[in-house]
Amino acid sequence: MTSLLKKHQLLGLIILIFTALPTTAFSQAKKQDNTTNKSSTLDANSKGVEINGVRWATRNVDTPGKFTANPEDAGRLYQWNNRVSWAVSGSITGWKRNTQTVTAWRKNSDPSPTGWRVPTYAEIYKLLDTSKVKTEWTTQNGVKGRKFTDKATGKSIFLPAAGCRQHTAGVLENVGSYGYYWGSNRPATGNNAYSMHFSDKYAQKSVYIYNYAFSIRPVAE
Repeated sequence: MTSLLKKHQLLGLIILIFTALPTTAFSQAKKQDNTTNKSSTLDANSKGVEINGVRWATRNVDTPGKFTANPEDAGRLYQWNNRVSWAVSGSITGWKRNTQTVTAWRKNSDPSPTGWRVPTYAEIYKLLDTSKVKTEWTTQNGVKGRKFTDKATGKSIFLPAAGCRQHTAGVLENVGSYGYYWGSNRPATGNNAYSMHFSDKYAQKSVYIYNYAFSIRPVAE
């Protein structure tokens, strides 16, 4: 009787172990899959996308040192060579006029995340080179903007039409109809800085008074 009881106890223990094993193994595999997917997502964004020889980030700058959560998110708006950010909706207080004496965006004033920087005028020019880059007005997840596609590779980035804040008082303008993006340098004289702006009809290089607050789409350092 004692021997039979021990056999039943041993059998019950074996069944319990084998019943638990698949659940544990599945949980570990699922955890590993989730880790891999998360890592892949982060790596894909951190590498950016190469368009006509320039590696662009896939998202706008949000608060200093951070990207937006999604490619179509507007992020924050910045005056030229300034880390102070402004919201892309609603009214604001504390608007300040931006005074500049330098001709290039300084590193300690660049709000781009680590490993990234505000693009140069030459890099913006390459993005707008229609012989190598196709650009089209489109809507992505309900957000209007422009898609830029490398003709050789088919890889693309989307820039939302986030509008801007006007230079005198910071009034919000042209949200959803225009996109404005800063370059990192400016002419030696005057109060303008190089930039890019686009609408549903065109995308072109430009110069604007550096008191405006524009979006920032960084390039890899």
